[in-house]
Amino acid sequence: MKQSDTQDSQEDLTAKVLTPRQIVSELDKYIVGQDAAKRSVAIALRNRWRRQQVPPELRDEIAPKNIIMIGPTGVGKTEIARRLARLANSPFIKVEATKFTEVGYVGRDVESMVRDLVELAVNMAKTGEQENVKAKAWELAEEKLLDLLLPKKKEEGKEEGAEKEKLLEVVKVEKSETLSTREKLRRMLRKGKLDERYVELEVSNSAVPMVEIFSSAGMEEMELNIREMFGNILPQKKKKRKMKIPEAKDILFQEESQKLIDMDKVVEQALRLTEQNGIIFLDELDKIGGSGASYGPDVSREGVQRDLLPIIEGSTVITKYGMVKTDHILFIAAGAFNVSKPSDLLPELQGRFPIRVELDPLTKEDFVRILKEPKNALLTQYMALLLTEGMELVFEDDAVDEIAEIAHEVNDRMENIGARRLHTVMEKLLDEISFEAPDKGSGTISITKEYVSKKLEEILEDENLSRYIL
Repeated sequence: MKQSDTQDSQEDLTAKVLTPRQIVSELDKYIVGQDAAKRSVAIALRNRWRRQQVPPELRDEIAPKNIIMIGPTGVGKTEIARRLARLANSPFIKVEATKFTEVGYVGRDVESMVRDLVELAVNMAKTGEQENVKAKAWELAEEKLLDLLLPKKKEEGKEEGAEKEKLLEVVKVEKSETLSTREKLRRMLRKGKLDERYVELEVSNSAVPMVEIFSSAGMEEMELNIREMFGNILPQKKKKRKMKIPEAKDILFQEESQKLIDMDKVVEQALRLTEQNGIIFLDELDKIGGSGASYGPDVSREGVQRDLLPIIEGSTVITKYGMVKTDHILFIAAGAFNVSKPSDLLPELQGRFPIRVELDPLTKEDFVRILKEPKNALLTQYMALLLTEGMELVFEDDAVDEIAEIAHEVNDRMENIGARRLHTVMEKLLDEISFEAPDKGSGTISITKEYVSKKLEEILEDENLSRYIL
């Protein structure tokens, strides 16, 4: 395989080392089940790296295979996309398709999601560049801080002849003494012995005139540009603040980093990162599926689909950093499609999502696994929260089974909101313990099956009450 050229050297290194099997294994640490969806996104991520390895003349011809995930709410659609983006270290943005429902009236321009993605990529590239200049920036910040702690003496050099020569001799002696004192201060500063001292620092007042534009959708970018223009034209106001040395050092570090960073290089990297590695997660796609009506809200929904089509197909979007091509941005869409169907979308839009994955509803066994297995398991979260009060929670196995059973039963009786139901059940279960924890102090509380049944039995008995609470 031919290696990618210099232009594409910013490819995602994480995706390069991870095979689809390894990507699925990483996703398994946080998401229970949904193997088909994990496999699809793992292949899509690996294909991005594969595309970088093919000859340049073929590279631009290979389009990403966009994915649409179909399944009820709370089964892990959003979490899969979010974890995937973290694995890939790619610019990732989640947008709700319903934001654009009233486009032309009160909604946002669909191109705004690409602008937001570019903004995110710029921040990522800037953070990367800041790491490269970190050592130099800390060094410069330290020097400035030493200047504040040991101000240089300003001598009036107006004397003539012999008086001037005497003054130069005095300055030489003072300079050597100052250097010695400066090095002592430097050592104390590095050891943290001066952390409690205050210094007076001039900081920029970043406030800019308030500008608001009342206009049709798509004008957010103009408002941002006008704000930036005012910020550049008007002189920056400085104000003096007294602060402790660690805070002053951080502020000086940020200022020096900004001076050392080459923003042209950052923008160039960000645009390339967006075009080659960007991921847009388009949630609630089913909510813009119209029935083809010639009036009413469906007209607006179909209009959103038509607006989305060129972005997903591949077009050029104007941003304040330059032109961005969306040809190779990966789009992952998701929707419950419990009212509308994927076939209700425009045929052209359906064609831009060639990979369709159905996610399974969660079972009681899945709930048990969600409570116990993931790295960020729900039980682990609650145990950590109450441990801050000195209280240790212990969940017995049959109690965990009972929690899962009740959550699953409530989902069956009412709206199925998937794993989100567990959050509601857990909050109700631990309501009393969480409230009284600060007063009770340290200790161990064992959560048994009987305790779970007692706390939640009234919810199961009274369907109207459970519908109100859950």
